Parts: sequence; structure tokens; C-alpha cells
Amino acid sequence: MSEHQSSTPTQLQRRALLQTGTLVLLLGTHHIARGATILAVRVWPAAEYTRVTIESDGALVAQKYFVSSPPRLAVDIEGIDLSPELRELVAKVKPDDPNIAGIRVGQNAPNVVRLVVDLKQPALPQVFTLPPVAAYQHRLVFDLYPEAAVDPLEALIAERLRDTSPPAPTKPSADNADPLGDLIAQRTQPKPSAGSAAKPSGSAADKAPAPSTPSGKPPATAKQTDRIIIVALDPGHGGEDPGAIGPAGTREKDVVLRVARLLRDRINATTVGGNPMRAYLTRDGDFFVPLAVRVQKARRVQADLMVSIHADAFTTPKARGASVFALSQGGASSTAARWLANKENQADLVGGINVKSQDSQVQRALLDMSTTAQINDSLKLGSALLGEIGKVGKLHKPKVEQAGFAVLKAPDIPSVLVETAFISNPEEEARLRSSAYQEELADALMRGISRYFAKNPPLARSRST
Repeated sequence: MSEHQSSTPTQLQRRALLQTGTLVLLLGTHHIARGATILAVRVWPAAEYTRVTIESDGALVAQKYFVSSPPRLAVDIEGIDLSPELRELVAKVKPDDPNIAGIRVGQNAPNVVRLVVDLKQPALPQVFTLPPVAAYQHRLVFDLYPEAAVDPLEALIAERLRDTSPPAPTKPSADNADPLGDLIAQRTQPKPSAGSAAKPSGSAADKAPAPSTPSGKPPATAKQTDRIIIVALDPGHGGEDPGAIGPAGTREKDVVLRVARLLRDRINATTVGGNPMRAYLTRDGDFFVPLAVRVQKARRVQADLMVSIHADAFTTPKARGASVFALSQGGASSTAARWLANKENQADLVGGINVKSQDSQVQRALLDMSTTAQINDSLKLGSALLGEIGKVGKLHKPKVEQAGFAVLKAPDIPSVLVETAFISNPEEEARLRSSAYQEELADALMRGISRYFAKNPPLARSRST
């Protein structure tokens, strides 16, 4: 007699229930494993780093494996199957990407998709997740930093050397902090001929003190110095963070980058008291830069000024006019200023940073308390800019406002944030899209910077980075 024939009706029912229960459990596990849907994939290439993001409607779990030779990053994403959206990553990598040679995707195992990112150079990859924020749902992020990090100062030197029209700068005095001028002088200095004797390192001539002046008195401090004057321009937002978006779809990050590039051209063609000026952009492309890194970059190139460029937005389209902000050690100068500072300070949440990997020095940059002197100089710079901006457009407030903007917290650099107009206002959005108005804005900002330096010439000074 078979087992089935010997089973009682109760046993048959129990067996049927167990089988059904097993099927339900399997379906439940299968549903959970396949629960996340890929919504979008994006690639943001830049010399500093390339970012790859995978957005989904549920949190993704990933395991990364890095192979150094040839350099490539493999990432296993669990709980999903290969989809058309993931296949799009292959075509999103452009030939001129500085870091990624290509991306391969495939079904590595049931419910596991493997992405292999082939790299053009050794890299320091970071893989992390971001929770839903603003317009984004869950994001899995790959940040691919080149092993040889891009040095802001070296990048500025390379740009300066490509411009052969200005004369080579004179070597600064010993008390003058001008790393850009020093390094350019080294690179433009003729190399000694093969027959010339090399000066031994550590010779007595190296160690001899500098000769004193005939009178025995120290030289007078110059009001203006033979050095390169550096202005850090900070186009707001970028990459994953579009900033404010106007009614017609204009993105803040695009407009402010165009204005910053126009202003850079004007600064690079200007001298102050015979000293050449040079602009440095914290980002010169469509990629995300954390707020603290923007501050760090300006300090790394020892900028004399920092101007952060934005395009404001408000809850009502009626708000209009340009504004200029400086840092406040205390409370904000108005409720609107406090609201705007809080909104701008959330850029790191939208753009997305790997909090666990943030360098301690970068973290401290946002905690540095700016000095009273820095804030006073920032207010002077802001007033000069506001006066010129008011000649090309309406002002939202007639005076420089103050609030706790994170990007203005360089303790040794006069820093202001310029809201060029309200991109949420349809009329002002149309002006911001206009090439003619962008030129006018750049001209106004240049005049304001020149006015500031005319009354506050840069002094020779040493600063630690």
C-alpha cells in the first residue's frame, strides 16, 4: 500500500497546507528580493572625480570589489534583475570621461546584477547609499576619485601657463604668501645648460641670511604687492544638485556656471595696481562639490576673495531682485536670510556626500569661526558688489544681509554669496537665461570686485592652508 493511500484526510490537508505555505514563503522572499525598481541611472564626469548614481524606489544592497591591475571596480547589487535602465549605463559613459573607460553590466546570479567599471587610471572608489531627499528617492552612489588627486593650486597654475599673453609675474618678497607666483616662476625659469655647474643643495649660500637694507631698517610694508591676486568663484550647486529650477525649467546650476565663467574671463584680463588677477572656479563643470570642499579649495589656492554665485528661489513667484549675503557670527539679519541660509546649507543632502569618508580637515572647515575682521571685509566687498548689481537690475534688499551660510566660513578669506535674481520669478528667469543679461551681471560683479580692491588693496601676508 502506498504512503498516499495510507494517509488520513487530516494528514493530506496538513501536507497541502505545508506545501501551500512553502510556496507563499518562496513567493514572499522572491517579492522582497525583486522589490526595488530602478528609476534612473546617471553619470557625472569630471577631472576631480566621476560619479555614477543608480536611483531606485527601494534601498539597494551592494558589495564592492576593487581590482588594481588593470584598475576596475566590480559592484554586486543584490535583490534586482538586469533591466533596461541598468543597461543604459553602458551608453552613458562618454569617451572623454577622465576616469571611466567603460561600464559592463550583467546578471551575475539570480537576483544579483554585477556592474564592472573599467577605469582609465588607478582610483580610490567610494560606494555608499543615500536616503530619499528632495526630488530623489533611494540612491546608490559610486564616487571614483583618481588616486593622484587633482590639486586646486596645480590646476590654477596649468591654466595660468596656458595663457601666454600676460607677462611673467615678478618673484614675490619673502613675506608674501604667493604660491601660484612662486610655482609659475619655477616652471617658466630657463633650465641651466648641461655645462653649467649645479648649485649643491644645502650649501652655505642656501643658508646665508638675506642682506639687510643699507640703513639697517626693515623694508616698509607695501600697500600693494607684486603678486598674483586670486579670486575664488564658487558657482553654486552642480551635478546631482540642480539648485532651484525656474517655471520654464531653467536650472540654477547651469546659469550660475555660465556667469562664473564670464566673470573669470574678466578677472583674468584685469590687473590691480599692476598686479595680475586670476580667477579660480571651485567647479568648472557639471559636478557636485560639497560645501566644505568649496571652502577648502579657496583656502588651498590662498584666495584673496571668494564670491559664491547663486540664483534665488522662493515659495511665491512674485519675489524678485538680487541680494548679497555675508556671514554672521550671531543670528541672521532677517527671517528671509535665515531661511535662505538653511536652504543653501542643505545642498550637501541633495548633492549627496559620503559622510563616513569625509576628511577631518574638511569637516573642521565648516566649524571654523570666522574672525570679526573677515566679516567686516566681507561686508565691504558685499556693499561694493551690491552697488554695481543695482545698476543692471532690481535689488531685493538695499543692504548686505547676514546669515550662517556654510560656504562663507573660510576664516581668512573675505567671502560673500550673491543671489543674482529670483529664478522662481518668470520675468527674472527669462533675464537669467539671456546671454546679454549674463554679460551684464559679469560686468557688474567685475566692477564691484575692482571697487573693493581700489579701497582695500591686498597686502603681503602669510596664511596657513
